[in-house]
Amino acid sequence: MPVTPHRLLPLLRFLVYGATRGAIRTPRLAEVVTYGDGATLDVPGSPRVILVPGHTPGNAALHVPSRDALFVGDAIATVAVTNGKTGPMIAPFGADDAQAVVSLSRLEDVEARWVLPGHGEPWTGGVGEAIRIVRSAA
Repeated sequence: MPVTPHRLLPLLRFLVYGATRGAIRTPRLAEVVTYGDGATLDVPGSPRVILVPGHTPGNAALHVPSRDALFVGDAIATVAVTNGKTGPMIAPFGADDAQAVVSLSRLEDVEARWVLPGHGEPWTGGVGEAIRIVRSAA
């Protein structure tokens, strides 16, 4: 598919946004704490960890039932920073897209009104519907 200006513009916006907000100068971590699948984090809302490898080997989603929310991070995106496409999808630049799709089965039984991706707008059509859309495109 040829690169046209309307497809290039979203990527350029993303690169400029990142460059002007310090993406090139990422600060070093001061402390690292690990947690495993099913852990409940000791932070407000007590999110439960659900490992969903694929985008990265340690990718995780956080379910916060008290807020009716599932933070999916890069397990699902609702905008492609590369071309501006919208709707539930596997986030671009993943380590293993096939594994990312398989890992979504770990989220199928999660009930949450808010599906909150790392890239794009919140999805309110349900976790199951988001997964169905991702799988149909994969």
